[in-house]
Amino acid sequence: MANELVFFFGFLLFIILMLAIDLGLFNKKDHEVSFKEAAIMSSVWVAFALAFYMILRFWGDKLHDIQDFDHLQEVTRRHLHNIKLLPDDFAASLEIYKKNLALEYLTGYVVEYALSVDNIFVMVLIFTSFGVPPKFYHRVLVWGIVGAILLRFLFIFLGASLISRFEWILYVFGIFLVYTGITMYLNRNEEEEIDPKNHRVVRFASRYFSVYPDFVGHTFFHKENGKKFITPLFLVLLVIEFTDLIFAVDSIPAIFAVTKDPYIVFFSNIFAILGLRSMFFLLVNIIHKFHYLKVGLAFLLVFIGGKMLAHHWLEAWGFTTAHSLYVIIGILAISVIASLLFPKKTEES
Repeated sequence: MANELVFFFGFLLFIILMLAIDLGLFNKKDHEVSFKEAAIMSSVWVAFALAFYMILRFWGDKLHDIQDFDHLQEVTRRHLHNIKLLPDDFAASLEIYKKNLALEYLTGYVVEYALSVDNIFVMVLIFTSFGVPPKFYHRVLVWGIVGAILLRFLFIFLGASLISRFEWILYVFGIFLVYTGITMYLNRNEEEEIDPKNHRVVRFASRYFSVYPDFVGHTFFHKENGKKFITPLFLVLLVIEFTDLIFAVDSIPAIFAVTKDPYIVFFSNIFAILGLRSMFFLLVNIIHKFHYLKVGLAFLLVFIGGKMLAHHWLEAWGFTTAHSLYVIIGILAISVIASLLFPKKTEES
């Protein structure tokens, strides 16, 4: 437990430090994030995520402080790792475990990254509907990450606790993901709309707080004539957090199809969120071109849900974490390539 806490709080400290640097040092003045700056931000977060993969690949046993074969066997059983250990060779078994752990993290990272891309469509819609000036996008997204980390922490460790007590809940997750994937496919052509005045979050906040009618720079709160107000920018932040909560209901069970280790789920989830919110500025003007992405994500959810429902049979057939990663990358690659090869007719004209 001591090592797990060191990993966990060390990870949180690193994230907090990076967010503080990003928000305080590099963005003292509100400005519209350029394509070049977005590319650098995205590259840095992806590099950090891959560096963490290497840490797990070579020192992953330190996470749970595995000292002997019995402990390794117990950790493997507790987190339902799909690996075969060698009772007569602890060193080789440890290598198998570390390789699989790192691969589970990478697969979870790709899954969360892919599913969160759909969130970009909604973020663009939110900013546009509320009339947020582009120079404030970055500030809202960075503070949104703080709330996302807290929400994901609660969801992930609650989910892990439920799975450890009631393994049958994996089948519930699987059915839910298959249903969500089918629903996403059937509704793929529907245009989403947001009514700022009638959004449930806005109505709730307006009931309990005084809302200032205009943006007041980049501030979330405003005081006038001794009265405190929340600003429209804070309402946007609340709406984005609410949206992230809805997306977490899909994405977190999906990662549990890859790994049952809550720490790996958390690490992969947060790195993906951090990287994607930076990539928002890269994709904001071209995301509409990937019109087959929703179809790909729908198939991705159905595949992951089906894997949860049939995991015993798949494991018996030798289906490993690496095979899952190949299928996931294949689905995403096909959806992106199809979008580029077969653009919408409106774009062609």
